[in-house]
Amino acid sequence: MINNLKNKMSIEHLKSIIKSKGYSFFTKGNYNVNIIGVRSPNLIANSFDDTMLCAFKVGGEWVLKEWRITTDAGKYWLKHPMKEKGCALLVPNQYKGVYKIDEHLGKYTALCQRNGEVEVYRDNNKDQILDFNDVSKEWGMFGINIHRSNPNTESQVVERWSAGCQVFKKVSDFNDFMDICDKAKKQWGNSFTYTLIKEEDLHL
Repeated sequence: MINNLKNKMSIEHLKSIIKSKGYSFFTKGNYNVNIIGVRSPNLIANSFDDTMLCAFKVGGEWVLKEWRITTDAGKYWLKHPMKEKGCALLVPNQYKGVYKIDEHLGKYTALCQRNGEVEVYRDNNKDQILDFNDVSKEWGMFGINIHRSNPNTESQVVERWSAGCQVFKKVSDFNDFMDICDKAKKQWGNSFTYTLIKEEDLHL
């Protein structure tokens, strides 16, 4: 896990990495958000050791935000998968327009997978090691949402907070993220693209 990613690279560097994969990087107007998850190389589940980046313009000037998240399921759901095929782990890709602001589990507002399919790995050996096996991949509507963990403070371990969702460690960070998404919605409508890459892709 690389700390303070935003201090180690420029917007241009991030843009070049995203575009080199054939993905879109949004540069037009204000609050045209680039939401980018960065997965750490750690294969031991249950840590908030990944990063959420959000790059956008305000008044024509670039802003780059960074928060601690998990892009992986917690130990509990790896050992007790919801599906017989195994626990979902999101495959790195760009999921264009797949997300919208909606209620997560009918409880609170989050970014929810409502507008299209995503691809997941299925980890079915019920241990604490994250298995990214290409043979297990499948596309579908799996409810891989982007939401918070503890509603009052921050969580130290993932456990039940993620069964494949992208989950914020600190509620204050999540609130900051959703405030930005609300402003983006007013400008661009209720459709959000989420891009997941690996830490190694950044070449830092």
